[in-house]
Amino acid sequence: MSLDVSPKLLAEAGQGDIREEDFVDTVRTSLPYAYDLIGSLAIELRGGTAEFADNQTPPPSERERGQLLRALASDAIRGALERHFGVSLAFQNCHRVAAFRPEARGGETYTRFTSVRSQVLNQSPEFRDC
Repeated sequence: MSLDVSPKLLAEAGQGDIREEDFVDTVRTSLPYAYDLIGSLAIELRGGTAEFADNQTPPPSERERGQLLRALASDAIRGALERHFGVSLAFQNCHRVAAFRPEARGGETYTRFTSVRSQVLNQSPEFRDC
């Protein structure tokens, strides 16, 4: 299970729409490594002039790697985190997630980062089992 959803939030979802803030809080408590990593990339991006901020450090364990993969594999989670942190996310492998300014999506650097060529160039044997 990806998220530890409270009975209250589950009941609210059963009745209709829920507040995105409540969903993001569930993501924060359920997937703290992913939440904190994306949050730190957003802070780094806002604090600098680089076109993007990215993580190239492998997670400390498979547990954290799983959190990151679950967060980025879900359209709902990924979209909520993008809106919450004010970034566009791009993902290349088991841990290389990048935060771009939203207006960069579709631009040259974002397109290069998300290209098939960049994906191939960013591979190595240790990524095959992740």
